[in-house]
Amino acid sequence: MSSKRWLAPWRDSADKPAIYHCISRVVDRRFVFGDEEREKFRVFMRMQENFTGCRVLSYCVMSNHFHILLEVPPMPEGGLSDDQLLDRLSATCTGAFVAETAAELAEARRQVAQGLAAEDVVVGRIHERFTYRMHDLSEFMKTLLQRFTRWFNRRHERAGTLWEQRYKSVIVESGVAARTIAAYIDLNPVRAGIVSDPAEYRWSGYGEAVGGGPKGNGKKARAGLVRACMSHHGAGYDAGKWKETSRIYRRAMGLALGKRSGGADVRERVVRDPMNTAEALAAANGENGTVLPELKMAAMLRRRVRYFTDGAVIGSKAFVNEFFQTARKRFTPDRCDGARRLKGAAKPASGVLWSFRDLRLRV
Repeated sequence: MSSKRWLAPWRDSADKPAIYHCISRVVDRRFVFGDEEREKFRVFMRMQENFTGCRVLSYCVMSNHFHILLEVPPMPEGGLSDDQLLDRLSATCTGAFVAETAAELAEARRQVAQGLAAEDVVVGRIHERFTYRMHDLSEFMKTLLQRFTRWFNRRHERAGTLWEQRYKSVIVESGVAARTIAAYIDLNPVRAGIVSDPAEYRWSGYGEAVGGGPKGNGKKARAGLVRACMSHHGAGYDAGKWKETSRIYRRAMGLALGKRSGGADVRERVVRDPMNTAEALAAANGENGTVLPELKMAAMLRRRVRYFTDGAVIGSKAFVNEFFQTARKRFTPDRCDGARRLKGAAKPASGVLWSFRDLRLRV
């Protein structure tokens, strides 16, 4: 199999989300990120998100690596308006640069209005200088890693590479797969023994969604997790659906929401299954019958699962096989299908989620 990065063949479709789990580690896996570094990484990530039009569904920045669950939507049909382009530029460029670009666009529009030039020539070329870096996985990650490396090297008076290799990316199906990978990402600090509840960790999608307040990045983090959990039901980036989504999401992570005597929600500090056996059996006989499998998968997420970082494509059997058919020519006739059953630590998800790669060692 080629080492070329796998990209969703439907990435330019408005009907099917192109979602990727992206991972990168610090060179030599050194623990070099403190509070300041993790906060700066989040700032750069949000800036890049606002510029590119890609959407962070969830993320986690640890001491020596990070995870990002990223949706890469297609460029809007008809492209961006001048105002939209300038708004995107304001996310990463100085006010003076944005004003200079606005003046350049105004002059180009004047030339078009007077019949002195074609719009696709004078206006189109200005747009193209920036839009080639938008709605693109590679450009999002390359710029994010480069900007953070430059800041980190200046801050710590060092030179050279910061990341140990090219970032990894795994294609993720919307629905159960996206929700599971998001939960796996947000549970990183729990697996590391840093916190007992992911809501207590500031530099993650869930921690930001809970602790960020109703405005600003807290709202954006909530909208991302709503999309991760509910996109297969047609939900967009709607932070207003956070209340119902948060309960689904905490159940996926194996966490429960309790109530204070006054009725306010309170997070339980101990990670445990969200229902007792009787409650789980009753719910399993309900409309979707998914509770018992989710309880097993929640326990799985508190362990390291290599499929989620090395599996290439994660989703339903039909989803993985669909991807395989688009790349059929890259494989020998001996391979009949794409989906591989999960094993080892990932066995609780076997039959629900499938992998494109069959990881034989230390799965």
